[in-house]
This record gives sequence, structure tokens and C-alpha cells, in this order.
Amino acid sequence: MLAHALLAEYLPFIILLTALFTSAGGIYVRGNLHGSPLLNTGLMAIGAVLASFMGTTGASMLMVRPLIRANDNRKHVAHVLVFFIFIVSNAGGSLTPLGDPPLFLGFLKGVEFFWTVKHIFPETLFLLGSLLAIFFVIDSYWYRKEGVLPQDPTPDSHKFGLEGAINLLPLAAVMGLVLMSGIWKPGISFNIAGTEVELQALVRDVLLIVVTLVSLAITPRAVREKNQFSWAPMQEVAKLFIGIFLTMIPVLAMLKAGEQGAFAAVTRAVTGADGQPLPWAYFWFSGTLSSFLDNAPTYLVFFNLAGGDPQVLMTTLAPTLAAISAGSVFMGANTYIGNAPNFMVKAIAEDRGIRMPSFFGYMAWSGAVLIPLFVVMTFIWFR
Repeated sequence: MLAHALLAEYLPFIILLTALFTSAGGIYVRGNLHGSPLLNTGLMAIGAVLASFMGTTGASMLMVRPLIRANDNRKHVAHVLVFFIFIVSNAGGSLTPLGDPPLFLGFLKGVEFFWTVKHIFPETLFLLGSLLAIFFVIDSYWYRKEGVLPQDPTPDSHKFGLEGAINLLPLAAVMGLVLMSGIWKPGISFNIAGTEVELQALVRDVLLIVVTLVSLAITPRAVREKNQFSWAPMQEVAKLFIGIFLTMIPVLAMLKAGEQGAFAAVTRAVTGADGQPLPWAYFWFSGTLSSFLDNAPTYLVFFNLAGGDPQVLMTTLAPTLAAISAGSVFMGANTYIGNAPNFMVKAIAEDRGIRMPSFFGYMAWSGAVLIPLFVVMTFIWFR
């Protein structure tokens, strides 16, 4: 189980994050950006759209640095990063398998590529629209209270553009490799320490390492210096998530045991008296566990708990699959450890001198903002 967690889950996870982190970190958004509420809201909306195409990690790494720079003359900035995590690092990645790892696992299991955008688009639109509106109100309050004035622009700050735009090619390569590993099925695998490693996964990971090295080679040093690029956030994520991946092994094993395991009560709780799955229960249980465990294997556990047949889940049990998908992706925003980009954004912000909320301080934000929205969504879509 230890070898499986390392070879089949942790290493591919870290290799993918490193490729996205490196490629996005080589792109510098140049321009005279001043962190007004309207600009901040616009940047987050753009990041949310990008997240479903380049992944929450890629979009977060691309957009967080210009957002921090735009607000470097403001005193109260932590709330900006908190909502950025809610919107870009989580909710924005809910529409395609490229957006968030849980949906990619569903894609590997046979869920159609555009199934999620067809079935949870209204929920995503409601959540993103609500969060952007709430953020605009809160940010406008602090902006007026601080009396922030735009900084005098530097001679070339009015020239909008991308430096290091060549890194869009490595980003595109990362997305292509992820898709390739889900579509190409050569039927060849290798047994390593008792773990079956499929050829397509091995090819993907090796090429992702190559993409990372290429990105480092083709990016001018000055561009990364302007971005204040540092390996510290990636190192923090690697250390934190090795702990998460290893300590979640017994929890997931107990969940997989179903009625025979220690979490038999969970199995019974997600099933109605008529033997049919309860969408609201799947939404909250998959979401709650995704808040504290990695959301990808949590999605897979509840996917299998609901029967594991993609054709049935996409049709007869579509509300259940929608609930699992939404819970796993949306509620990853409840804690810093619910999704990898959350902690990466926190680490980058702190590396820039921003004082972020503590673990429980962040949960106070998510409890006050996200949980009420999830309750409303439950009554509208997951009854």
C-alpha cells in the first residue's frame, strides 16, 4: 500500500504540479495593474475560466503573482488571496477533466469529457457568481476604508503584455500529456514493488519531467526574477502532501470496506430506505472528506460506492455523479489542504510577505462564506 501510494499517486501528483508550477512561473504578466475591487474581481473571473482548461494549479500559478503585484500598495490583502483560493484554485476547475484531479479520475473511469460541463454548469455558475459578488462587496469596503490611491506608473508599466510567453507551449504540452494518458490505452504495464504502473502513465510522467526542464531552459532568468520565482512553495506542498497521501491510506481502506468497515455508517448514510443513493448525502460526505484528504481518491471511493459503472452514473444516477463531482471539487476549498493549489497560493503569498490566515482562521472564512452557499445549492440541486 505504501509503494502504491508513492508510485501510483504521490509521484505522478508531484510531477504534474511541478510541471505546471514551473511553466506558469515562467510567464510574467506586465502592465500597470492597480488592485481596485473591479480589477481584482476581473482577474479572478479570468482565472476561473482558465482553471477548467489549464487546471486549477496552472491557473492559480499564472494569475496569483499579477494579483499580488496589483495589490502591493494595499494594507488588507489576505481576503483577496482567500477568495482567489475559493474561486480560481477550486470552483473554477469544475467543468472539465483538465480542471481538477477528481474529474480526471472520472474521465479515466469512462465519464465523458464534457459530461460535467453539461450537468454541473448551473451549480458552478451560481457558486462562482455568488463568490465574485461577495468578494466585490468585501473588497470595496476595505478599498474605501483604506483610501488607497493608485501608484504612479513606471515608464513602461502601461505596456501590457506577457514576458516569457513561450512557456504557453510547455503549459499546452502538460495539458496534452494529461489528455493522452487518459485516451491512449496500449494495455502494457510494469510491476514495480507490487504496484502496476501502466505504460501511458510512465510516458506521461517522464515527458512531464522533460517539459519542466525545457521550461527552465527556455525561460530568460530575468523573467523568473521579475516573478520572484522560488522553489519554496513547491517544496512546502511536496512535504505536506506526502503526509496526506500516507496518512489517508487507512481512511480510504476503511471507506472501501463499505458495510464491513469502520465507516459502515457512511455507507448507510448515503443510501436511502429504497436502496437508492441520496445525492445530498454524496455531496456532503464526498465534500467533507475532500476538505481534509486529497479530493482525487475521495472522489474515486464515492464513485465506486455509487456502483462504479460510468454508463449508469452518467444516465440513471446522473444526480449522484453530479453530487460527487461537485462535492469533491467545490469543497476542496474548505481548508488549505483540500486541494494542492490552496497551499501553494498560501506559500507564495507568505513568501511575498503577506500575512495569511492560520489553518483555522482560513476555515473561519470558508465556514462563513462557502458553507451557506453549499447549503443553498443542496436545496436547489441535490435534494
